[in-house]
Amino acid sequence: MPARVPDPAIATSRVRNRPDGLGTLMIIGGAEEKAGERSILAEVARRAGGGALVVATLASVEPEFQWATYSRVFRELGIGDVRHLKAETREEAADPRQLALIEDATALFFTGGDQLKITTKLGGTPLNERIRQLYKMHGGLIAGTSAGAAVMGQMMLMSAALEGVEKHRVRQAFIMARGLALLRDVVIDQHFAQRARIERLLGAIAENPGVLGVGIDEDTAIVVDHQEFNVIGSGAVYVADGSAISYTNVTERPADSTLCLFDVRLHVLAPGASFDMATRRPRI
Repeated sequence: MPARVPDPAIATSRVRNRPDGLGTLMIIGGAEEKAGERSILAEVARRAGGGALVVATLASVEPEFQWATYSRVFRELGIGDVRHLKAETREEAADPRQLALIEDATALFFTGGDQLKITTKLGGTPLNERIRQLYKMHGGLIAGTSAGAAVMGQMMLMSAALEGVEKHRVRQAFIMARGLALLRDVVIDQHFAQRARIERLLGAIAENPGVLGVGIDEDTAIVVDHQEFNVIGSGAVYVADGSAISYTNVTERPADSTLCLFDVRLHVLAPGASFDMATRRPRI
């Protein structure tokens, strides 16, 4: 594929708005609307800024199906240059041709699947570093849905074998692994209300009280600009702040004990609300 030369006006505009070059994150709770209004994916397309958008199917067991779905939607939404980033192995992820796909792109979109597949394929590779540079240095957009949302944080939640069974038990509802750390001191959970995941989000912040827990409903997203995010879509976003926790039994009791937490602050944000991650305060 011949290299696409970015529009200088677009690139200049993006950098002018971001003196430090930092871009935008769009973190989607999964099952976003792909027909009709498609407000969330339309916002991804708009924020791509007229440049190339790369669809990364690294998490999926059906990469060609995911690619066919999202490439069609983004082209219908006006993106002329949509590219497919796929890799079954770390060796494929390290292929220089993969780097070339995002070298001049303005946006990258992670599809759903298994978030651990994303981190194990990308960790320590030049491709991972290039994705970080797109967001942190070149004012680009990194978006992700479902598993692609879970990897955004410094740590990520994954389902344990017992998810759905005794989720109130200490450390039985989830396991944690390192994410891509595009968003620091935050852990993301997705399909939140639909899969009743409040217990595992609270368990995560009980183990890491300094980290914000953010649960995102389906067809709902947060748009992160620097230290603030806005809520869009049709559902809610739940922010669990454990910085004032006065008591937790996660280290004092056996793993099959019921989780106990005191003084957790919980915010429920509707579309149109925003949250300042520096002050840890919501607003309309």
